[in-house]
Amino acid sequence: MIARIWRGATRTEDAAAYTAYVQETGIAGYKRVPGNLGAWILQQVKGDRTEFQTLSFWESREAIEVFAGTDIDKAVFYAEDDRYLIDRELTVQHYEVS
Repeated sequence: MIARIWRGATRTEDAAAYTAYVQETGIAGYKRVPGNLGAWILQQVKGDRTEFQTLSFWESREAIEVFAGTDIDKAVFYAEDDRYLIDRELTVQHYEVS
């Protein structure tokens, strides 16, 4: 099993709207792919900034490729991400789960 983690941040005033947006786009997209074993949003408020991590689990690298394309280390962004994000990682971390 592979864990996939991406990190970004919004203004705290936008956190609730961004959470809903990620649920409708990224998390829903993950869950539609065969081989996805679950996906969650983690968040932590730090004053006027809220940091996010998306955490998903996958059966294989091939399953991740269905979602992310052949370069699975490249983050996937959606049309409204620029509206919310004040900081973002352009790459995604992958870990073998044991």
